[in-house]
Amino acid sequence: MNKGQDARRKTLSDEEVLVAASRLLHEHGPDALTFESLGRACGLSPATLVQRFGTKARLKQATLLHAWDGLDAKTAALAAATPKTPEGAIALLVGLSDYGGIETYAEGLLVLREDLRDPVLRARGAAWKATLSAALDERFERVSAAPQGIGLLMASQWQGSLLWWGFDPQGRVEDFVAAGLRGFVAAVLAEPATT
Repeated sequence: MNKGQDARRKTLSDEEVLVAASRLLHEHGPDALTFESLGRACGLSPATLVQRFGTKARLKQATLLHAWDGLDAKTAALAAATPKTPEGAIALLVGLSDYGGIETYAEGLLVLREDLRDPVLRARGAAWKATLSAALDERFERVSAAPQGIGLLMASQWQGSLLWWGFDPQGRVEDFVAAGLRGFVAAVLAEPATT
């Protein structure tokens, strides 16, 4: 590598480095994210990466916080783009379900394990839960039959749908989730039977 290439690579922003780290983490699992593997992926020396992030734990946390930033942005964009109707709630959650195939989803569960181990990352998850639940609640504001807290109920149904699809990944995850959420909405909003 010549000095020009080395100088250009040293000017990679943290954002660019964290994108490469996130790709490694999601494609090969949390244990694959090392200063050496990240150095190969982004072209910086492991020593440069240690100077930026300090420890492997701080690198992993920075990578996962970056992923949370992306999820927050995606959630906000979907909340702005979907109608404030029950069908809009379904569209929002389907939009968050683009995991690809079962292998990608399974690797994502390994990443989630890392989020659950770190109090800072758990706090990000709790904040996202509140944001997502509120966005879903907004989509039922004009539905008189909607129970209090339907947003969190629906988000929980969504997470369950993802898990059940993972055990029997037939068809697209988005289609499976949409069908499950439509069934949930129909059941929750059904008028009680009179006797």
